[in-house]
Amino acid sequence: MDKIRNFWETLTIKNKIAVFTISVFVALSLSVLFDAWVVKLFTKDFNDIMEDNSRGGEIVNAIKRETDAFDEYIRGTGSTDQEAWEKSVEATREAIYAVPLDYTHLGDSRFAVLQSLQSAYEVYCSKRNQVITDYKSENIYVDKLYDVYNMQSYLAAYAQRFVDVTMQEGNESYRTMLPVVARVPFITAALSIVLFFVIFQISQMLNSSVTKPVLKLANASRRIANNDFFIDDVVVDNKDELGQMVSAFNKMKFATGEYIKAMEEKREALDQLHVQELENLEIEKQMETMNLELLKSQINPHFLFNTLNVIAGTANLEGAQTTEQMIEALSSLFRYNLKTQAKESLLAQELKISRDYMYLQKMRFGDRVQFDIECDVDENKVIVPTFTFQPLLENAIIHGISPRVEGGKVQINVKQQEDKLLIEVSDTGAGMDEETLLRIRAGLEGGEDTPLDADIVGIGLGNINRRIKGMYEGGSLSINSTLGEGTTILMTLPLHRVDD
Repeated sequence: MDKIRNFWETLTIKNKIAVFTISVFVALSLSVLFDAWVVKLFTKDFNDIMEDNSRGGEIVNAIKRETDAFDEYIRGTGSTDQEAWEKSVEATREAIYAVPLDYTHLGDSRFAVLQSLQSAYEVYCSKRNQVITDYKSENIYVDKLYDVYNMQSYLAAYAQRFVDVTMQEGNESYRTMLPVVARVPFITAALSIVLFFVIFQISQMLNSSVTKPVLKLANASRRIANNDFFIDDVVVDNKDELGQMVSAFNKMKFATGEYIKAMEEKREALDQLHVQELENLEIEKQMETMNLELLKSQINPHFLFNTLNVIAGTANLEGAQTTEQMIEALSSLFRYNLKTQAKESLLAQELKISRDYMYLQKMRFGDRVQFDIECDVDENKVIVPTFTFQPLLENAIIHGISPRVEGGKVQINVKQQEDKLLIEVSDTGAGMDEETLLRIRAGLEGGEDTPLDADIVGIGLGNINRRIKGMYEGGSLSINSTLGEGTTILMTLPLHRVDD
């Protein structure tokens, strides 16, 4: 059993699914074959016995009818005419020759009796026809007539003997099959138990090698989503694609945790420096840069990005399209965060990153999350601050949608109002009470001297507010929320086009 499990662990996910599918197919095939055998036993074999008995009885009845018709025809009594007589003769011949003279089917005794019966019938037909001819020419002889009567009695006796032998052999066959029929329920139960045990064992191994590692990854991902990066590594025995993914995940978790720890230390140092030199513009610019970098605190190093590309290629080869799409979306986010250094970017790029991010969230939450974008401007010609949408979407998911069992909808609306660009990010999530809303508004209006509660909205909202006010004259960010109905973030920016 250990060798089987070791072999199973080395199989790819595609081959594991194939093994499980083949085992189910074999089980169904065996079940169908067994049912076919039972049907043959109960229909064909029993039907052969009944049909042989019926044919024997038909021979006896046909000979009797011909005997009576012959007597009436010769004596001129009754209603037997030429046509009725010929029909009775034809019926007798059909009945006698209806049973094939097959030794394999009839066996020794019935073959000998039927062969004698058919031979005697041919002799009888010759004698009978001669008597009929003499009768028509009115030269009938009584001794020949009685010879025909005797031969009819002889044929009737042979036919009855054939019936008796057929019934005897049929009874013997029935008694032979009866113990087999009695064992059918036990055979069915035993076969069902064996097939169930085999499929159950394969499904258990499939669950152990596929479902459990995925659940472990999902649990670890939830903890990481709550900013708990210093958790134990996910341990699995897989040597397939899941094993490679778990290994890459552990490396990503460790690297990200260390990166966040270093960034937190830098942030604390910069906070202290910011308090001492609030009036220094250069320090303020450095703080802006560090806060922007802090938004990327969950970015993986380059080797993790390359690892995800390798896994995406493997998923493509294995035919796992959904896994490939998820990894490509995550890779797109990493690529954008790693390579984008400018403070501004095209609206189209920000919306694409938003779609990739929300695609991953939809794969995580399923139908609980809905996402829509309505853009009334040419997104390829409008410029907006870099990393503007993703933190707001993350707040909507974490604080708005995920606490609700029924989930909700996140929507981005972009429209132009004269020379202003209005960007609205709204959700139908949990919302917030009036007290919390007032605290957040106070923090947004107070600027950097009034820090926001990170447990309520994180650091993204305050950073975006400071960047908008620092980068654009007349830029603003406002928030509205109703408990149980949702939250709306409205950003007002000067309309900057590529041509400008």
